[in-house]
Amino acid sequence: MSSSDDDIIYGLHAVQAALETNPDTVDSLWVDEQRKDKRLDAIFSAARNTRLHVQAVPRAKLDRICNGGRHQGVAARMLPVRLRRESELFELIDRAETTPLLLVLDGIQDPHNLGACIRSAAAAGVQAVIVPEDKSAPLTAVARRAAAGAAETVPIFRVKNLARVLKQLQEHNLWVVGAAGEEAQSLYDIDLAGPVVIVMGAEGAGLRRLTREHCDYLAAIPMPGIMESLNVSVATGIFLFEAVRQRRVR
Repeated sequence: MSSSDDDIIYGLHAVQAALETNPDTVDSLWVDEQRKDKRLDAIFSAARNTRLHVQAVPRAKLDRICNGGRHQGVAARMLPVRLRRESELFELIDRAETTPLLLVLDGIQDPHNLGACIRSAAAAGVQAVIVPEDKSAPLTAVARRAAAGAAETVPIFRVKNLARVLKQLQEHNLWVVGAAGEEAQSLYDIDLAGPVVIVMGAEGAGLRRLTREHCDYLAAIPMPGIMESLNVSVATGIFLFEAVRQRRVR
């Protein structure tokens, strides 16, 4: 089986996270035959637990597999992440044992940002991440490396019509809160303790018009400093963990 850039992850942290969080998604594992230090012990241990064969190869082969990326002596071929069907989203919400917290990423273009947002979603206990089929970065190995294993654990839904899905979520009694830096309303003045959908827009362009129109609230992160904007993955973390904070207070 040949490898492609889209199914290869590399680096100690990324590979270990994949082996420990969702080992069924790891198809092949390679390590530098010259590397014998303790940092690989966790990789070998996780591989033994999954009965995955570890292939010791020359460093030059690892360089080729990783297309020159900084692999730290380890790489893995991943099976594709299963993107969920739209119908499964509402089944998931109906079965949720905790107050729903969902994340919508409306047209994130950079796979690093996509992965970082998914990682924050996993850390915050988000039940689902929703992305549109069009104008959104695919879930490539770059995104999966940035997600550090979260892409294999958080359900990800790719939907055809995001506006329709937002309307359906509202009909399921979820409030839709969109991030809009130009808004006067502060994030910290919105009740995020109940069932809520956080919607983040694309880098630079922000939320699309139809997406904005389907938000119950639009809010900004107060920034008293000299910077007027934040990276979308940073902003996502702030929105999500404000919801987490409010839920802990209640």
